[in-house]
Amino acid sequence: MKKDLLIRRPMFNPNGDVEVGKRKMINGNTTNLNDFNNMKYPWVKDWYRQAMNNFWVPEEINLGQDVKDYPNLPAPERRAYDKILSFLIFLDSVQTANLPNVSAYITANEVNLCLNIQTFQEAVHSQSYSYMLDTICQPHERDEILFQWKDDKHLLKRNEFIGGLYNEFVECTDPYALAKTCVANYILEGVYFYSGFMFFYNLARNNLMPGSAQEIRYINRDENTHLWLFRNILLELQKEEPQLFTPELNAIYREMIKEGAEQEIAWGQYVIGDNVQGLTKQMITDYIQYLGNLRCRQIHLDPIYEGHEEEPESMGWVSQYADANMIKTDFFEARSTAYAKAGAIEDDL
Repeated sequence: MKKDLLIRRPMFNPNGDVEVGKRKMINGNTTNLNDFNNMKYPWVKDWYRQAMNNFWVPEEINLGQDVKDYPNLPAPERRAYDKILSFLIFLDSVQTANLPNVSAYITANEVNLCLNIQTFQEAVHSQSYSYMLDTICQPHERDEILFQWKDDKHLLKRNEFIGGLYNEFVECTDPYALAKTCVANYILEGVYFYSGFMFFYNLARNNLMPGSAQEIRYINRDENTHLWLFRNILLELQKEEPQLFTPELNAIYREMIKEGAEQEIAWGQYVIGDNVQGLTKQMITDYIQYLGNLRCRQIHLDPIYEGHEEEPESMGWVSQYADANMIKTDFFEARSTAYAKAGAIEDDL
């Protein structure tokens, strides 16, 4: 689908519109100046405050028990831990690299502020994975985990799906490519992480690797805000650029979410399967199909999987373990993991 190229936002535009009502998500005539007192999109203020309240440092979390647990993990748990961590490292690395590409063409300055915070948080997530690897692994094990995609075709396929969509936008910066990139980001934040998060929380349920699970809780809390950010970007684009959301194009976006969900199901069955205590292939399938439907509904698309409208009863524990305030750390006398608990943005799982 050929579209006119997007207008790249200028570094400074003295002839830009200063009226809030004229501000647009893309192709706006922006001054590119930040003004916290005049925002077109009312949801930005709450998002920004919550994201700032989520500030954390990976080294806050004590991985001492993980150092003892990791060498003694059962073989299926050890295999899944290594492969899932390798995948998460890729996801946050590509997010850190791609978000500035998106931001370059978003002409609503308050949304760019949000994207800048997300980019910083993705970098912190990458740091957290390095901290986990450096703490619990020997140097040779660290490198093997980091580059597993070189030898694991399943992992390489997963990386190529999102990476390919992001590369497509780099090569063709038109509005349709941006919309697809936003949907890809939405898939990554709202589907791709979840079997991995689920696995770490399941380890904690089995009294294993508690520090790793707490690192993931911090990351999960951030990802909930990132998911909400890109959902809102897509909803605003639906209002402002309806030509990008025709029935034909919506079918493409829905198919992208379906592909992401199918890949997540296949991945979860491959790395976790029926061999990890507390999880089964059927539990993974039911949960990801539910997530696929939820993500579609949240951006006004038809659900994908019939009969998977509600969270599976077998997976109700996931949201409980995802609560970043459930367990305290020993950093500065075990202060709460959240600087501000009130009004927290949570995934509606």
